[in-house]
Amino acid sequence: MNVMRTAMLLATMTALFMGVGYLIGGSGGMTIAFLIAAAMNLFSYWNSDKMVLRMNHAVEVDERNAPEYYAIVRGLAANAGLPMPKVYLIDSPQPNAFATGRNPQNAAVAASTGLLQRLSHEEVAAVMAHELAHIENRDTLIMTVTATLAGAISMLGNFAFFFGGNRDNNNPLGFVGVLVAMIVAPFAAMLVQMAISRTREYSADRRGAEICGNPLWLASALDKIARNVERIHNPEAERNPAMAPLFIINPLSGERMDNLFSTHPNTENRIAALQAMANEGVGRPAQRTAPQPTAQRSASGQQGPWGGSPAEQAAPEQPRPSGPWGRNPTGPKGPRS
Repeated sequence: MNVMRTAMLLATMTALFMGVGYLIGGSGGMTIAFLIAAAMNLFSYWNSDKMVLRMNHAVEVDERNAPEYYAIVRGLAANAGLPMPKVYLIDSPQPNAFATGRNPQNAAVAASTGLLQRLSHEEVAAVMAHELAHIENRDTLIMTVTATLAGAISMLGNFAFFFGGNRDNNNPLGFVGVLVAMIVAPFAAMLVQMAISRTREYSADRRGAEICGNPLWLASALDKIARNVERIHNPEAERNPAMAPLFIINPLSGERMDNLFSTHPNTENRIAALQAMANEGVGRPAQRTAPQPTAQRSASGQQGPWGGSPAEQAAPEQPRPSGPWGRNPTGPKGPRS
């Protein structure tokens, strides 16, 4: 079923790409667009995950330079029965996360520094469980490839303004075709992308709550992330809006309505669904405790996932002065350093 859905998605996006080519250059433009789309489909299958990580300046980390974060992902992957994905860190104050990869054997999860600084251990575990649910459901390939093609369709639509509408390009609709290519095709690609993202978020929320063992952890995390996204912009996401559906919460400013034009379901609706799960007792009783880092508690008795005190965790809106991934003056530095 997943293979069939992926094939149908690629066919739909390819048809949109060819349609834009036809509107720009007639039959010749459609042929060129088909060849480009075929090449992009093949390239996206093998490399779209690397593109997304590179566009967000994500840096791979391990248990040496991000022990707490890495231990959380490792414990959750074991809970879910998944291979250990590659773990990445994004140097961004906006709390957010995403997963990518063509299959569970070639998957990666990425969290921002803002997520690790502003959320509790349990909330971070719930967010990463949500991302692992996307990997388990094989959503990552579909969403990443769709993001790549949607961005390409939008870019091709912009080219229509410069190259379309001439009498010599066999465009049967003339300037009307150019307008359709510029507006309608990118809009249609956006609708396909958003519809796919929204339907998968609810499923990943439910499975993520099962993996981490407590739906309320994820509900609390979604609330904190949504409130912080409203006031902390993500410049990389703003420059590449086609990647927005990959994140657990829409990283762009201004989209909150749960309607046809939203990249994600309404956060309040997602929280309500998770609270209903908790009331129903959904979760794994044997796994009610979030996976613990191997060296989470210090000899001084400090508690909390990142070595902070309970008082510090009570005020998660204030970022901690040092990074939770084990950064030190001689250690690994952030992605932009």
